[in-house]
Amino acid sequence: MTSLTITQRLTEPRPAQARLILPFELRQKSRLLSKLDTGEEVGLVLDRGVFMRGGDCLLASDGRVIEVVAADEQVSVVTASDPWQLARAAYHLGNRHVSLQVGSGWLRYLHDHVLDDMVRGLGFQVSIHQLPFEPEGGAYSHSGNAHHHSFVLSSHHPHSH
Repeated sequence: MTSLTITQRLTEPRPAQARLILPFELRQKSRLLSKLDTGEEVGLVLDRGVFMRGGDCLLASDGRVIEVVAADEQVSVVTASDPWQLARAAYHLGNRHVSLQVGSGWLRYLHDHVLDDMVRGLGFQVSIHQLPFEPEGGAYSHSGNAHHHSFVLSSHHPHSH
């Protein structure tokens, strides 16, 4: 492994000496070999089931505080001025177990042309952007992170379709 390891997420924010920029997929991993924004290799060995959010602070083995940054990713954004119509789009995406970020007047999910076509077929406009993707862990998440402006509809479910 590398000489710099991270084994702890701090409960309170602190000034950071370096940043760890990761996409959503990698922020869900508790074991990871990556690089800081300084180019320095770092090994993450966090408690299983803990995922990282943009803004989280981690403690490195040398005492430095490392800030987690949500990387820009290709996302699809659905907008609607009518919250009931937006809820309708969220329902159909959730029915497909899509990780979903919800904001005031918009939905965001990792870009997928099949999902984009489905949402357009429901009468919505979809635009593609490079933005951070920050869905919440959902009702069954035990990450310790509350994010009040978005949620995830998990792709892990015990039933079959």
